[in-house]
Amino acid sequence: MVGLVTSCRACGGRLAVTMADLGLQPPSNAFLTSLSQAADEKRYPLRAKVCEACKLVQVDYDVAPEELFGDYVYFSSYSDEWLAHARAYCEMAGRRFSLGADSLVIELASNDGYLLKNFMTMGIPVLGIDPSNTVAAAAERIGVPTLVEFFGEGLARGLAAQGRQADLIIGNNVLAHVPLLNDFVAGITTLLKPEGTVTIEFPHLLTLIEHVAFDTIYHEHYSYISLFAIEQVFGRHNLRIHDVEKLGTHGGSLRVYASRADRAGLQDSPALRTIREEETAAGLSDLDTYRRFATRVEDCRRSVQAFLAKAKAEGKCVAAYGAAAKGNTLLNFCGVTQDDVTVVADRNPHKQSKWLPGTHIPVVSPEEMMRARPDYVLILPWNLEHEIRRQLADVLTWGGRFVTPVPLVRVDP
Repeated sequence: MVGLVTSCRACGGRLAVTMADLGLQPPSNAFLTSLSQAADEKRYPLRAKVCEACKLVQVDYDVAPEELFGDYVYFSSYSDEWLAHARAYCEMAGRRFSLGADSLVIELASNDGYLLKNFMTMGIPVLGIDPSNTVAAAAERIGVPTLVEFFGEGLARGLAAQGRQADLIIGNNVLAHVPLLNDFVAGITTLLKPEGTVTIEFPHLLTLIEHVAFDTIYHEHYSYISLFAIEQVFGRHNLRIHDVEKLGTHGGSLRVYASRADRAGLQDSPALRTIREEETAAGLSDLDTYRRFATRVEDCRRSVQAFLAKAKAEGKCVAAYGAAAKGNTLLNFCGVTQDDVTVVADRNPHKQSKWLPGTHIPVVSPEEMMRARPDYVLILPWNLEHEIRRQLADVLTWGGRFVTPVPLVRVDP
């Protein structure tokens, strides 16, 4: 579906409460290759609403997936911390699931092969599935076999008919990107061997609320997921979540472990019971929890605008680091222009020499930004703050200061 969504994509319930209204925004990864494109730039409503039945949070206006992911410019391999996270996961999974040369690992939204290459090094057969030609081509260049497809039940049936069911299915930060959630989860059940396991990582809705991380809301993220909501979705498709881990990635994520519900011996782990209790205590089944979040979003916007106005009044130069989707949501919501932030630096060469969607701030290399010696560096991917501060430590040598925007502006040192 493309356009306004009036019922829950998971259960069909009513979208009763607005959690955040971020106005009209362009797709957060729709970078401009020329400023002449600005006149034709498309903007869409960006609102997060809550289903009154299952409490799945979701955007209520769908943009065509082909427009969002066809020429995708996010490459996982440009984050050192994310690469380390992937390596550690593969080592753990190889041991925990006794994977070997007779196994098959399939990753959904496999990006540039950053994760699956670790399994290949271990001698474990893999298959990546990703809808983006851009990142799939990068994966193929390093030898990771990749299907350029949107995953769903139809594709899963075709693979299963070929005898390509998986011992392990991986979905890292993909579930939120899926418009047809039931079709996607049904495909997982179809593709999974009877004794297989699926692990799914996603930013935890509870952490999003606690940190006021509204900047993780963008059109590419159709859903914002709690354990409470996703257990209901999985249950409808004969999958049972039996374990969960808390992760520090993306500001706070969950990794859930699920298998076919009829698999023998499944028991709920103590960690799973604990997360359920934490979500209940935080009020994730109460619609008022989501209504209160909207007020905190406005507080953050005022904080960012006040900081930028003060810096401009004092004649200070503000640059930003990290041309990430979350940064584009934040900058557009706050009405930022190049008069406020001169440039945004990014290590990814696929983003350099382009302009941010909506704000039209130029994207440059980190080296170019450093040569300009800005007074402030606004860290847009705040979840990678420590990694970025290490990379840009020389900012401190000329008296520059780092700024993080969420939940309220903080200026360090």
